[in-house]
Amino acid sequence: MVELCDGELLTCLTHGKKSEVACGDIVEIQRINNAQGVIKHILPRQTLLYRSDAYRQKLIAANITQIIIVVASKPSFCDELLARCLIAAHDQQLATLIVLNKCDLLEEITTARSQLETYRAIGYRVLELSAKENASPLYPFLQGHTSILVGQSGMGKSTLINKLLPDAQVATREISTALNSGKHTTTHARLYHLNTKSHLIDCPGVQAFGLHHLDFGAIEAGFVEFAAYHGQCRFHNCHHTHEPDCALKKIEQEGKIDARRLKLFQEISQSRC
Repeated sequence: MVELCDGELLTCLTHGKKSEVACGDIVEIQRINNAQGVIKHILPRQTLLYRSDAYRQKLIAANITQIIIVVASKPSFCDELLARCLIAAHDQQLATLIVLNKCDLLEEITTARSQLETYRAIGYRVLELSAKENASPLYPFLQGHTSILVGQSGMGKSTLINKLLPDAQVATREISTALNSGKHTTTHARLYHLNTKSHLIDCPGVQAFGLHHLDFGAIEAGFVEFAAYHGQCRFHNCHHTHEPDCALKKIEQEGKIDARRLKLFQEISQSRC
């Protein structure tokens, strides 16, 4: 579906079997009839968020300026997925915000806060709220941005959208308590207008975020707390695993960087998928 300059929504086809169009793309179209058109050209993108493995890539959104990673006190969230989203955001020079949702669940909130303390300590913004009760604390962070909500299923992204945009009527579903996970409700990315300068994209829940398209240096740069120690290892191509005189391993032992973050870096940089 393409939104025209006058606000009209037009169903548009793409050339070829595989679509290379992402939500947020600005495109040129040719109208076929009153109800349908064809996308002829994708204009140059300012940013492109996507995930990939060794075999394929999945476009998520284009021309965004901010990524909002939604986690929750329940179901529990994956540290590695959060780290991968932040690496992808850093690569595209996106503003970042971590939203901790479901803060009304008092028994679970302590664990979730503790899990995010490392991210607060290295400078990431963390906003706590309960979308069911009040999503308005998020609204100021959206102004002037084209933001995307990203997170595992069940974190409450659709509830956030419904509270911010009551006319959206995004479907929500219950949590699977047996699996401690959410059930997919959003099936495709969709852009909503908050005002003329602020837009919000909701996308399907992600359980994995492959970074096969990023090289070792880009992944290393995505761990922002490592920057101060860049170039201090004995070997210029140090992978920060088994090499002698590794600066990162040394400062981790001194407690200057979080041990879990270093382990995440080692796991992600070695797998990339």
